Amino acid sequence: MALLAGTASAWAQPSENAVKAAFLPRFARYVTWPAPAKPPPGASFQLCIVGSDPFGPLLDQAAAAVLIDGHAVTVRRMPTPDQAAGCQLAFVQGATPQDTDRMLLALRNHAVLTVTDGRAGPQHGMIHFAIVAGRVRFFIDDAEAAGRGLSISSRLLALAAGVRSRR
Repeated sequence: MALLAGTASAWAQPSENAVKAAFLPRFARYVTWPAPAKPPPGASFQLCIVGSDPFGPLLDQAAAAVLIDGHAVTVRRMPTPDQAAGCQLAFVQGATPQDTDRMLLALRNHAVLTVTDGRAGPQHGMIHFAIVAGRVRFFIDDAEAAGRGLSISSRLLALAAGVRSRR
């Protein structure tokens, strides 16, 4: 019985937050930022959590395993977007849907790839996590990304559950 118990845990499905934490740093591999928003040589890529952090050490572990165009990934956590200067990617989640909306609006004039989660309300970043048929999926607003000078690879667009295309 002990052998079966150990085997069962090896087959356990990762948590929803573990899947999302694994996706977050990998999204950046498929995005091109305008030159002023890219990290300078020798600097790390900045993945920021703005507002609530549902991931904790799961995100730190996932980010440590990823290089983005030769840059290590640094995870920064901040309660509000006023400290988001230098972030290339920001997961945004306020305490309420209105907080999330305010945070997204504060980031609107920056070349930051914003990511949101369906559990935080109806507000959407450029990438938005949702549960579809019991699985973590994501939707992409390519038009919004393009409006901020970001280019999302067709490879990532093909994996999305839905895409709002550029005009």
